[in-house]
Amino acid sequence: MSLRTEHLSRCLLTLETSVKQLEQSPKDSIDYEIYRNAVVKGFELALETGGKLLRKAVKTYTVNPRAVDEMTFKDVFRHAAKHGLLDTAAVERWFAYRDNRNSTAHDYGVGFAEETLGLLPDFLADARRLEAALREKFGHAET
Repeated sequence: MSLRTEHLSRCLLTLETSVKQLEQSPKDSIDYEIYRNAVVKGFELALETGGKLLRKAVKTYTVNPRAVDEMTFKDVFRHAAKHGLLDTAAVERWFAYRDNRNSTAHDYGVGFAEETLGLLPDFLADARRLEAALREKFGHAET
């Protein structure tokens, strides 16, 4: 099986670029708010995309791929660790990213956005490692 990781890679590049634009914007400006919103949405998209790719990867380790469809996000990451796709420390960080993402669905305030910004350096590093591991292990089809 091959996995196409290009979309995740593009999501991460977009997120990294948005972070740079955010960092260059004065905190009291509308540009800061625009880029902060873009960063939060980019984080959500990258998180979901990474999770979906990992779900596909985990299916290759089971005799019943439909059972993987029934797994929660966190169970998928636990199974990924069992099969050496992630280490346990990374899995715990991904759980924190997911918990933060779940909060964004209920809280649209500045506090959660700033909390998300604090997670970004580790998230970007972990997401880049995930993309590289999936690409290395499963390859990807040429476009």
